[in-house]
Amino acid sequence: MSELESLLEDKHCQFATIAASDTNGFLRGQLVSRKAVLSIAESGMGMSPVTLALDPTDVVLPMPGVSDDNSDFHDAKLRLDPGSWREIPWHGQGKRLLFLADFDGGEAAICPRALLKKIIAEAHAEGFSPKYGLELEYTLFNETPQSAKDKGYRDLTPATTFASHDLVLYQSTQSEWYDALIDMCADLRIDLYKAHEEIGAGFMEVCIGAGRDLGPADQAVVLRTFLKALAIRNGKMVTFMPRWSEAADSQSTHIHLSLVDKTTGKPLFWREGDPRNMSPLFRHFLGGLQAYLGDLMLIFAPSVNAYRRFAPGTFAPPSLNWGYENRTASLRVVGDDPGSLRFENRLPGSDSNPYLSTAATLAAGLAGIRGKIEPREELLGNGYAQEIDPALLFPRTMHEAIDRFRNSAFARKALGDRFVESFAATRQAQLDEFARKVPDVELARFFELG
Repeated sequence: MSELESLLEDKHCQFATIAASDTNGFLRGQLVSRKAVLSIAESGMGMSPVTLALDPTDVVLPMPGVSDDNSDFHDAKLRLDPGSWREIPWHGQGKRLLFLADFDGGEAAICPRALLKKIIAEAHAEGFSPKYGLELEYTLFNETPQSAKDKGYRDLTPATTFASHDLVLYQSTQSEWYDALIDMCADLRIDLYKAHEEIGAGFMEVCIGAGRDLGPADQAVVLRTFLKALAIRNGKMVTFMPRWSEAADSQSTHIHLSLVDKTTGKPLFWREGDPRNMSPLFRHFLGGLQAYLGDLMLIFAPSVNAYRRFAPGTFAPPSLNWGYENRTASLRVVGDDPGSLRFENRLPGSDSNPYLSTAATLAAGLAGIRGKIEPREELLGNGYAQEIDPALLFPRTMHEAIDRFRNSAFARKALGDRFVESFAATRQAQLDEFARKVPDVELARFFELG
């Protein structure tokens, strides 16, 4: 009996969910029978890659060869990962298993999970393994999807009245939410490291503990889907929208990452006695991030709304600078011993896909190591109050981010021509669609006297 058969037997499996991440970082899949699970494990499962061209509300964006005028809307094969299993807590006995999958064959080039696997394999080939964790910011509302829609997504009621950073009063008041979150993560095999109140009304953060290779990104994608489900099941609502209101602070995803030896697990970012105890390998990794993350901004800010996060006065990174324990830097170096020294990439927005953001971060750092790129001088003091080095600027508009991504030789080499063309095409379609809209704020400002 195979390990998969033993698992299905042990869990009394009748049906299981097989799901893959879409481009937005949410799971799409199907409920299949136990017999089908075994067949899919051997031969794959058909799913249309058009799922990778969908906006969250299923607007089909034109992706070359997938959903444009040259497309036949074919199925491609999903490859099941048996080791990715977890249990959906609310499904009935025998129906709780969830398996993650990713596209195989030619469609792997545009599949988020497959792309991260590719970059991790490149790291392994050079003797490295990424060790990383993710922090996901979200806002919880005392609303349902229907009530929010009925209000036109204005004048919504957050779960707390005031900004409440780490305020135990609100944490204790909302103990049922935190208890349910902890229990859900245990079933879903998510290493929930911490959860707390953030810096706005209803604003919260969940942190996934550091792990290696695909693990933390898998957990982040699963958590994004089921955190929303948990809220809906409790008569509430969660948004990962980076800037859901001009009165609210911006929301982000932070990636804490270091490299360890692939075989021994020995930390590679530490060298005793060097400035900040940062090894040459760590310095070169940081140099690669500063050199290339600007080319990949479209991955970290993949929606029209994501660029509102960088409006003046918000606590979003001002440039690709780095600083030790400095939250005004885009790349914050953290840790005071070999096992904890790492950097925090504060650039990704809360709507970024964890697979893609991790892949982009890792690819840029590895390129820095290969090219022995030295980082710029460390930021000291408040990065918002200092003149910005033009070499460390990143795109602040979606139009600029699309152009820089499309024309980046690095992005094409690291992520592949097909991914660059496909991702850029869907983002351009979204930008074009929203450019035709007339927002309420423009009507209020200009209609009568404009």
